[in-house]
Amino acid sequence: MRIVFAGTPEFAVPSLRAIVDAGHEVVGVVTREDAPLGRKRVLTASPVAAAAQQLGLPLLKANRLDDAATEWVRGRGAELGVIVAYGGLVREPLLSLPAHGWINLHFSELPRWRGAAPVQRALQAGEQRLGVTVFRLVEALDAGEVLSRDSRQFAPGTSAGAALTELADFGTRALLAAVDALAANPSAGEPQAGEASYAHKLSRDDGRLDLAAPTGRVLAHWAGVTPEPGAFVTHEGQPLKLHAVEWAADRHAAGEPGAVGAVDLIDGRATLRLSDGALVLDRVQPAGKPAMDGAAWLRGRGGKAELS
Repeated sequence: MRIVFAGTPEFAVPSLRAIVDAGHEVVGVVTREDAPLGRKRVLTASPVAAAAQQLGLPLLKANRLDDAATEWVRGRGAELGVIVAYGGLVREPLLSLPAHGWINLHFSELPRWRGAAPVQRALQAGEQRLGVTVFRLVEALDAGEVLSRDSRQFAPGTSAGAALTELADFGTRALLAAVDALAANPSAGEPQAGEASYAHKLSRDDGRLDLAAPTGRVLAHWAGVTPEPGAFVTHEGQPLKLHAVEWAADRHAAGEPGAVGAVDLIDGRATLRLSDGALVLDRVQPAGKPAMDGAAWLRGRGGKAELS
């Protein structure tokens, strides 16, 4: 099938490569424009742009799917549009331009967690079974007919970044199944069933952890906001980012001295006391400094600290 692909981040790349490897003709790739990255704000091509160039595919960089983008796609002669985390809306007349319309690989079991941050919000809510859904793109948000879906279980404390990486890989099976279903039957698809929920975009403030919450809830919150926008607490009035944490062993989960928010060196590891257990702080980042080993950070403070 002749396919135009739209996507931007790293976790969209496996879908693009899978479509090419399956023998479909990718007649064009649309991705967002180069963006400044890093401390030096160097203009950098998106991961999808880099992959498209490596594969020798026609490429359009555009931050909006406007009239110019629509005409570019029209010139590709695509039978199907595939979108995976492009970062913009597909509206008419582009939506109806390919003969089979557009399909979207979404990282939740729709209609649950429609919206911008499905994996992040699901993990924040304490969910461990995460899924993917391939559906027909319509004007309403993530509301089109379902073509295929899949799901799997993740361990507690799996970060959103790690979960997205795994979902991006195994989600390619659902995507290719949807393409095959449309090739066999252009009217394929079933209406979404169940109660819809929404995964609103995360802000920096969403990264602040509530240390008064139970340990499982704190870990789930950390997982949902890692790596972006990033989990943080406060130490001496300044934010302390928590890049890597884990549930403390049972012997640390109860009976240790100190109030909630106290951090002590236990067995050589920085261990954060919570209301019903503890978390090990493996990697932290103080304000204005690079990330470092949590135990090294704590030793620099005499082996004890108070977080809030």
